[in-house]
Amino acid sequence: MTPLYARRRRTALAAATAVAAGALLTTGLAAGTATADPAPAPVPAGKPVMGGAPVLLSAAARTSLIQEQQATAAETADAIGLGAQEKLIVKDVVKDVDGTVHTRYERTYGGLPVLGGDLVVHEPADGTRTVTKAVRTTVKVASVTPKVAAGKAETQALAAAEKAGSERTEADSAPRKVIWAAEGTPVLAYETVVGGLQEDGTPNELHVITDATTGEKLHEWQAVHTGTGRSLYSGTVTLGTYKSGSAYQLYDTSRGGHKTYNLARGTSGTGTLFTDADDTWGTGAASSSSSDQTAAVDAAYGAQITWDFYKNTFGRSGIRNDGKAAYSRVHYGSNYVNAFWQDSCFCMTYGDGSGNTHPLTSLDVAGHEMSHGVTSVTAGLRYSGESGGLNEATSDIFGAGAEFYANNSSDAGDYLIGEKIDINGNGTPLRYMDKPSKDGASKDYWSSSLGSVDVHYSSGPANHFFYLLAEGSGSKTVNGVSYNSPTYDGSTVTGIGRAKALQIWYKALTTYFTSTTNYKAARTGTLNAASALYGASSAEYKAVDAAWKAVNVS
Repeated sequence: MTPLYARRRRTALAAATAVAAGALLTTGLAAGTATADPAPAPVPAGKPVMGGAPVLLSAAARTSLIQEQQATAAETADAIGLGAQEKLIVKDVVKDVDGTVHTRYERTYGGLPVLGGDLVVHEPADGTRTVTKAVRTTVKVASVTPKVAAGKAETQALAAAEKAGSERTEADSAPRKVIWAAEGTPVLAYETVVGGLQEDGTPNELHVITDATTGEKLHEWQAVHTGTGRSLYSGTVTLGTYKSGSAYQLYDTSRGGHKTYNLARGTSGTGTLFTDADDTWGTGAASSSSSDQTAAVDAAYGAQITWDFYKNTFGRSGIRNDGKAAYSRVHYGSNYVNAFWQDSCFCMTYGDGSGNTHPLTSLDVAGHEMSHGVTSVTAGLRYSGESGGLNEATSDIFGAGAEFYANNSSDAGDYLIGEKIDINGNGTPLRYMDKPSKDGASKDYWSSSLGSVDVHYSSGPANHFFYLLAEGSGSKTVNGVSYNSPTYDGSTVTGIGRAKALQIWYKALTTYFTSTTNYKAARTGTLNAASALYGASSAEYKAVDAAWKAVNVS
């Protein structure tokens, strides 16, 4: 689970009220019918012209391709040199216009999951094969019989959670045996997942890795990714709703069946599906009521815009690319100043902020949270170290992309993250992509110490890279917002446009990044993506190289 922002321990964050109101629109369809799917915003210019662009596969075609690749997984494992005890399990498949198939696999060893063993096999139509691995180390351990009892691993995990400030800590299940290969030499280990609540009320899914031979704690990471109606932030919007009997439901059947639920200040369960008598939702103003529809309008609108953004920009049908929607929950807890994505429920959850009147449901926040889900089902970037920073940056990049895509005058696209929710209480955004250090904590450039920085701040160099790739360095104004982006080496970077920059990052994420990708590997992955999409001698390829050098990755 990843929260939207890094929690400042034992401090209160104020937030000011932001109100966007507008005229009312209604739909009024017959019972049992869904509201019309609003016309999508124009697809951005800059679509790839090379064969590396992904093909939009139907759910049936994608399932068939996955089954086909799984049927030959043993042959593939042998062909790429895996050992007799190793097996491959297909996680995802991407097919390009030129026929190239990129198959993402998880790996097992002696029947145990290998954490850090994921890999992508790239197979062009000519029959050649290349492999991108999370780790290049040979996966092999002396024994799969532990010398340390599982109970010791559980005790250690609970202690780690309590040290981090967790409340009501409890192991979600018994520790499972795994092969830990994400850092150096593979070892037999236990993975324990600790539940309960984190210090600020966010659900806890702390993964703790314990050496099953020595009892040493090897690693830990948090798996909860934190961060027609009148909306609070986006004005009057058209919503996908469904009429059941005499009531309308906040249920978007045209986008995979996305539903919006009310937790009514609760912190567990799904909540109650929002319904309305006349299909007119929200007031456009903040309210402290736990039944307020306005926060639900923003959450539902953010989900449908993000769905349309991924579909019309990348040809992706939903977070899993299987045509099925996640769901949203609003009014989580009381005075909860955050939002988060959880793989375990496949859902987005939003708090109401300070005073329960500042919900964290703005458009870029919604896009940010849903994009954590996309990262999870594709590259699976581990949420710690440099890979964790890249995970956060990916959500910022696509959250900003969704905001630009919406083309909503009440919340115009920008390279500011969370500017509408005023989480700092002084009108400043949560993060800046043109110069990340303006938030007081994020890093503008890569350094050897970046991996030890909180992932919300180590995301800075990747956000900065993306801004430079899209817009270029120096002073400029976009949609009325002024930017002035510096470079590490004093170079001048010329942008290639946001549309092409988005295509390159998406291609890299879905076909070249793995769970352990760091900044150096991200540079390689985006160069590979630019080459596949636009050519190795293209201006786009050269711009990717220049933008990485400008943030000290070369």
